[in-house]
Amino acid sequence: MRIEDAMREVSRRGILGLGMGAVASLTAVGCSSSGSDKAAPKRTAQAKPIGDGSTSRGVNRPKDPKPERLERGQKPPQFVVFSWDGAGEVGNGLFPRFRKLAEDHGATMTFFLSGLYCLPESKKSLYKPPNNPVGASDIGYLTDDHIKATLENVRLAWLEGHEIGTHFNGHFCSGRGTVANWTSAQWESEVEQAVSFVTQWRTNTGFKDVDPLPFDYREELIGGRTPCLLGQQNLLPTARKLGWRYDASSPGGRQVWPSKKMGLWDYPLQQIPFPGHSFEVLSMDYNVLANQSQNSTKAPPANYPGWRKQATDAYIAGFQRAYETNRAPFFIGNHFEQWNGGIYMDAVEEALKHMADEKNKDVRLVSFKQLTDWLDAQDPEVLADLRGLGVGQAWTAGSS
Repeated sequence: MRIEDAMREVSRRGILGLGMGAVASLTAVGCSSSGSDKAAPKRTAQAKPIGDGSTSRGVNRPKDPKPERLERGQKPPQFVVFSWDGAGEVGNGLFPRFRKLAEDHGATMTFFLSGLYCLPESKKSLYKPPNNPVGASDIGYLTDDHIKATLENVRLAWLEGHEIGTHFNGHFCSGRGTVANWTSAQWESEVEQAVSFVTQWRTNTGFKDVDPLPFDYREELIGGRTPCLLGQQNLLPTARKLGWRYDASSPGGRQVWPSKKMGLWDYPLQQIPFPGHSFEVLSMDYNVLANQSQNSTKAPPANYPGWRKQATDAYIAGFQRAYETNRAPFFIGNHFEQWNGGIYMDAVEEALKHMADEKNKDVRLVSFKQLTDWLDAQDPEVLADLRGLGVGQAWTAGSS
């Protein structure tokens, strides 16, 4: 999908001015405390290939932190999850840039990998998207070099402790084939194809000079985010059937403690303060852009400094509101993109540095998996009390 078409679709659905709407990858490849040390990952002699050798098991990496159970009346940590839609590396250095940023600040993140980023275009006939022609996709297929770079960064990200989720495949957001209309059975087909592209990339590409992914993706995969935040209702029965534990596809939420839908934790992107405006914006790079430059990713550069600061301040304002009041987990969504001169990537980096600052106590920069582990370990009554806190409502000892 061209960016102009996707932006028009967002505008048609009436959400540009509200900052609450659909998210599109467009043309983008799209509970440690902060500052904690992580053990260096290393291979073990027990590593064994799975299937055709695209993936393997038996490789060490930093262990996820053991969730601590809150006592009644104990103040919860401030969780922050940075997640990335698409998670492809196309030579712009953004994937390694944010892996390095995470390493520097003791953070872990969630990378929602698009399955097609492991499939060469010469093999696109293997993809049979529901309600669309064979091989069709509204995001581009990657070159061989970019597939290799993506595989390398996904491999290293997992070894560094990050989570690999899914952003599915063809990213259909409009028209007759939109994911909004897919049935649960069609979602199951889409998931199975995404998994097959990740677990059979060696067969499909013929690459012999690329290391295997060091994990069993069928075991690793416990959640995802749908294209444009569409289709969650029909995805959830399939996600539950597949044993997933969460979904991050809700089309906009508030800064309150999460609850479950159909047995899965529901992690919506959130409405956060938007400096200079009376309305709030969804906590994702695309939605900030849509409220700044409308349907342009290359607006006049004179706007960039002000927009960069506005985006940074929006993320920090959302964090501070949660941190200083109800401590609801804060979710920020991104794409590896260079829209408007890369200002949204700079904003994410500056916001993360602010959150990771040692003066912010009890902040945990985690993946969705790690947050899920923590929530599952809590007393349901304690979580129910936390869910009773509204946006901006201060936590007190009587709140949990």
